[in-house]
Amino acid sequence: MKDNIEEMYQRARQAFREVEFWPQEKVDEMVLAAGWQWQKEETRKELARLAVDESGGIGVYEDKVAKIWTKTLGTLRDQQGARTCGLVREDKEKGLKVYAKPMGVIADVVPCTNPESTICCLGLSTLKTRNAMIVSPHPRTPGSSWLAVEHGRRALRKIGAPEDLLQCIRETSHEKTRELMSRCDFAVATGGAALVRVVYEAGKPAHTVGAGNVVSIVDSTVVDLASTAAKIVKSKTANNAASCSSENAIAIEECIYDDMLEALKAEGCYLCTEEERETLRKYYWPDGKHLNRDVVAKPATTIAKNAKITVPDGTRVIMVLGIKPGPEDRFSGEKISPVMTVWKWTDFSEMIERTKEMHRFSGEGHSVSLHSMMEDRQEELAIKANVGRVVCNMGHTAANSGGWGSGLPTTDSLGCGTWAGNMTSDNIDWRHFLNYTWASTPIPEQVPTTETFFADYLKKWGPD
Repeated sequence: MKDNIEEMYQRARQAFREVEFWPQEKVDEMVLAAGWQWQKEETRKELARLAVDESGGIGVYEDKVAKIWTKTLGTLRDQQGARTCGLVREDKEKGLKVYAKPMGVIADVVPCTNPESTICCLGLSTLKTRNAMIVSPHPRTPGSSWLAVEHGRRALRKIGAPEDLLQCIRETSHEKTRELMSRCDFAVATGGAALVRVVYEAGKPAHTVGAGNVVSIVDSTVVDLASTAAKIVKSKTANNAASCSSENAIAIEECIYDDMLEALKAEGCYLCTEEERETLRKYYWPDGKHLNRDVVAKPATTIAKNAKITVPDGTRVIMVLGIKPGPEDRFSGEKISPVMTVWKWTDFSEMIERTKEMHRFSGEGHSVSLHSMMEDRQEELAIKANVGRVVCNMGHTAANSGGWGSGLPTTDSLGCGTWAGNMTSDNIDWRHFLNYTWASTPIPEQVPTTETFFADYLKKWGPD
């Protein structure tokens, strides 16, 4: 029987038992085998082509080819030298030894926006931690996810590792996804709020992520507006803005507003008139609430044509003016396409509050961007914004989920913390797929005195 979830789970469980106590060297060899297979040019081209074709044109083929390589190599780089087997930490002074343990069989629910690179990232992470992974593809992209898993299985067979450590549902459905999550030992799901609810209804521990809605704040301390505009537009147009890390809005300080708009226009951005904005709004949210799925990760010129607005040839990003943050202005939320909302500000602290209002509507817990030379503004934004990541002076998609010029961990799954109903606000990687056993041995007793803790308090406030 095709896609018998119980059968797949049992096969995964058996494969897991085979590697459960493997030494680190053998585990690392297995990880490198899968990484080598996924980063091959012919593999990346095959996966990227199928992902774009079967999704109906979500994303850009060339960008997907590059992204699979970046995510695979970046994940391997982040894992290099990490201990995930046996004794991983020791504190002799406290008499403690910490041992890493795998979780078992992990259900991986992947999105149609990244149906292949998500598998590479999480596949390397689950192999590194000696877990098995069963993938539930998105209904729009089952073939590319299945093929990505098949390439991983081929790599495992080559070195004699159990191939059932990686499996994929071939004919996906919501029912099979729910069954898989409820049967597996742990789940990780990359998607928005609706998916988060479904995952937790399965009753198993899980890592989930949240929607993105990156606001990129630009202030007058930026030295080169043209360079900043180029970074933002390159980031926004990467993969036709399929990434949840794409800039959805740009907030410009008033004193550089006109100059920054000109710099953006020089990079292929077009600012809609009020009438064009309204036409675009009706196309994007036909019922006034739900995003038209036909706009997702499509080129700006295609969107303009379908919306029946006229933009110059070579337009890369469509811009609209922001009216009010929150549900009254849908353009203040995530758009998953090369459309960007423009805001003007004079007070930085007030702009942070406006950004928080937008995030309460869409994207709370995810990320925010800042282009500024003022470290105190970086700090204020990091302290006040309810996000897991603040990316400063970089193109957001090139840094937020890991990048060659960014120290953030490489991933395709960005936790958004309790703000979005997630367990973590981290970039989800191998660290999130381990259990730990702490072994404790006796140490000399260290009993504190009352005076040690309360001396300063008693001196100031007294005992009563």
